[in-house]
Amino acid sequence: MEILKGIDLTIHRGELTLLMGPSGSGKSTLMAVLAGLARPDQGTVSIMGTAIEDLSEAQVNDIRLRHCGFVFQGFNLFAALSAFDQVRLVLELTGAPAHDVEPRTRQALDDVGLGNKIHLRPGALSGGEKQRVAIARALVKRPALLFADEPTSALDRENGELVTRLLHRIAHDHDAAVLCVTHDSRLLPFADRVLKIDDGRLVADDRPRDLPPCLESP
Repeated sequence: MEILKGIDLTIHRGELTLLMGPSGSGKSTLMAVLAGLARPDQGTVSIMGTAIEDLSEAQVNDIRLRHCGFVFQGFNLFAALSAFDQVRLVLELTGAPAHDVEPRTRQALDDVGLGNKIHLRPGALSGGEKQRVAIARALVKRPALLFADEPTSALDRENGELVTRLLHRIAHDHDAAVLCVTHDSRLLPFADRVLKIDDGRLVADDRPRDLPPCLESP
């Protein structure tokens, strides 16, 4: 069964790109392919200029570890770890110098507005705060690419907007390519680019220049 059909696409650094479309249209599959989490039967996928179809799983995993960050709808936090340890663990896995780990971890949590809650575990955090921990965990690696899968769908309006502003800021202030799969129209005013997919085909590639500017990030 063919899921993706004739898609030719480049995601650019310094932009928040939304990938939108109806359920079953191929959004999550396309993101998985672009992130190297799934291998296409045909075609080429390059991450940071490196074609990955002929690489081993270990080599692709290493590219993702060094260059990619991920944010998911379900947060994917460890219940027994504090916000600080959630973020610290990822940084240690990248092989960051020991003397950099604590200050970079604290800075990432400060950047998402959780500097005063670093010792709290997920059970003591709201849904919006959990998602911000997940963003800090992705941000601490200073990724060139950030993939977000429905990051606001479980959040109320205020927290959804806050998370959206953070994703926009990561793209613009950290020169990351941020690709966000979403049904949430609240993200549209913050987008630099909006891709629409239907039945596995890219049917629109727009730059919504007429949308109002984003409010100042927190």
